[in-house]
Amino acid sequence: MSRPEADVDVIIVGAGVVGLAVAGELAQAGLTTVVLERHAGPGRETSSRNSEVIHAGIYYPPGSLRARLCVRGNRLLYRFCEQNGVATRALGKLIVASTDEEIPLLEDLLRRGQANGALDLRLVDGPGVARLEPAVAAVAGLLSPSTGIVDTHGLTKALEGKARALGAELLYRCEVIDVEPGERSYSVTVRNPSGSEQLVSRSLVNAAGLDSDRVSAMAGVPYRLHWCKGDYFSVSSRRASSVSRLVYPVPNPHLVGLGVHITLDLGGRMRLGPDATYVEREAGGMLDVDPLKSASFWTAARRYLPSLALGDLQPDMAGIRPKLQGPADGWRDFVVQEDRPGLVNLVGIDSPGLTACLAIGELVGGVIRKYL
Repeated sequence: MSRPEADVDVIIVGAGVVGLAVAGELAQAGLTTVVLERHAGPGRETSSRNSEVIHAGIYYPPGSLRARLCVRGNRLLYRFCEQNGVATRALGKLIVASTDEEIPLLEDLLRRGQANGALDLRLVDGPGVARLEPAVAAVAGLLSPSTGIVDTHGLTKALEGKARALGAELLYRCEVIDVEPGERSYSVTVRNPSGSEQLVSRSLVNAAGLDSDRVSAMAGVPYRLHWCKGDYFSVSSRRASSVSRLVYPVPNPHLVGLGVHITLDLGGRMRLGPDATYVEREAGGMLDVDPLKSASFWTAARRYLPSLALGDLQPDMAGIRPKLQGPADGWRDFVVQEDRPGLVNLVGIDSPGLTACLAIGELVGGVIRKYL
């Protein structure tokens, strides 16, 4: 493993979009920065298996990290993508009420989103929904114009390129197997194709995603993550043009996630998902999609897209989300916290982590610069 002989300022564990955004922020501040990633390239886990949605900041409690970082991240992400040639499209999103009883829930979401700073939201009545999306059946909707989609592969490459251009060193196939905190340093042992090696830094950022709790435990700080699987089904091309926006149901407060919703990608493909199922960590076949789930996806989506046929659905992909919230737990916020001097843990960064990645980079950058 090639590295400078002298100690470095910062080691970042994990090269997903969050770790890469942090690397760019710290390298831009003139700090010597090394990113360690166990896979052969960047963004191979949660960053590459999601809905590719740029969220507006509607759902999260006002004042929470999720809310603040999502709203800030939305603006930063659109700007970064425009400046770096990454494709985005502000399609907008409709959250739809299927019954009159759900309308107060839309009104609550409007108030919450506005309190968070998502100021472009507006309620739409049933005829208004029909004008916007003729194929969608709803008695009312909440329109979010600044919600959009992004090319996550292009975003990952652009963040990686920025970090490298600013002097950050990205080391792939380097799995962290031990962390030894010192008085003003962190000794990190990695396993790589050549064996094992140590690298000492003045500070450590844990952006290890699905294994961020394990990396934190190595440094003596306990967290517990729960892995939550989300399956997606693709919708046949004959239905892909039936909607022009993302369409979400009103979220059920008793269920994990936002409910099965319609997403569109930059190529015009339509997908349904994700659902939310807690799984054992690193179980076999974890990323397989059960074709028999198509019936439940179809039933959920037909509430607001009645023209959808069961035969339109095909298994697509699955992703794993690192949740601090367990199956019987209440809502949990992101952890972006300096748990020891110079150690910043990023734990439970699921949705809207993609949207928030650059805002997380800003926040972590401020903490590390203050420490160093």
